[in-house]
Amino acid sequence: MQSSNMKPDHQRIVSLTDRTYVEGVYSIVNPQLAQTRNNKPYLKCIIRDASGEISGRAWSFDEAQFDAIAASGFVFLRGSTQAYQGQVQLIIEQIEPREVTVEEMRMLLPTTMKDVDGMFARVAELLRSMEHPAMRALAEQYLGDERLMEDFRTAPAAMSVHHAWIGGLLEHTHQMMELADRMLPLYPALNRDIVLFSLFAHDLGKTVELDWERGFNYTNEGQLVGHIVRGAIWLQIKAAHASKVEKLPGETLRVLQHILLAHHALPEHGAAKIPATPEAVFVAQLDNLDAKSQAAITAAKREYAGGGEWTDKVWALDTKIYRPDPLF
Repeated sequence: MQSSNMKPDHQRIVSLTDRTYVEGVYSIVNPQLAQTRNNKPYLKCIIRDASGEISGRAWSFDEAQFDAIAASGFVFLRGSTQAYQGQVQLIIEQIEPREVTVEEMRMLLPTTMKDVDGMFARVAELLRSMEHPAMRALAEQYLGDERLMEDFRTAPAAMSVHHAWIGGLLEHTHQMMELADRMLPLYPALNRDIVLFSLFAHDLGKTVELDWERGFNYTNEGQLVGHIVRGAIWLQIKAAHASKVEKLPGETLRVLQHILLAHHALPEHGAAKIPATPEAVFVAQLDNLDAKSQAAITAAKREYAGGGEWTDKVWALDTKIYRPDPLF
């Protein structure tokens, strides 16, 4: 695999319009082999850089290239954009895997626009504001795990649906904990410690479920175990270590594990259990609120002019999104 030698005049995805010649190095997401009506193989994928993404198609594609391209995460390509059903897509004429440097990766992968240090400090502050000493001791087991916390600050929250950018997991977690901190006074019957800790821990397994060093992909861990089960396993281990300082009382550990296993709400969405405590219901609904709201905001791209009034269908929302703000 060749090194990238990216040009300083890299064509940003967000700037591409219809009938534009494109040449350069980009991130490739979810590459798939498909067949035309004439049973000819073609490549379909998402081509991405830090500014955005575009649907890509290589109609003349050598199947022998597929494994190398799928494993690389980054590609050099040549092609041209084409309007299709109101959206611009990229028709790829040449594509080959490339290696990139860390500096180049920052140009090719979307990154949070928020202050990582500030978000992490606020997450730690909220955890340390929990009232029960055993809950604080449990939180410190996580906060003191330097490797896990470094990955927590860096990992995306998803491959593509929501917060799919470097730092996205921290941003998603921080947002949910801030929402909970403001909303919980309206629900005084809910246990604040249980909610705040569960929001912090619910997606930590994504630090090993996802790989972000060669684009965004699922790891073998992600494919075979997944972040929901991994999070529950880690919780068992962390709680055992924390018990040497302060043991969780009663059924607390099982309740926390239940919330992690249930935070996707429904089995068809990946939940191992349906939420069965008030806090589990609250956490699952809050997770859904933040994920789907961000998915809609990301799809609408209101900060960029052009692109039509409607997006393509957003599968996570099962609808197209109307982009304009009518009062702007």
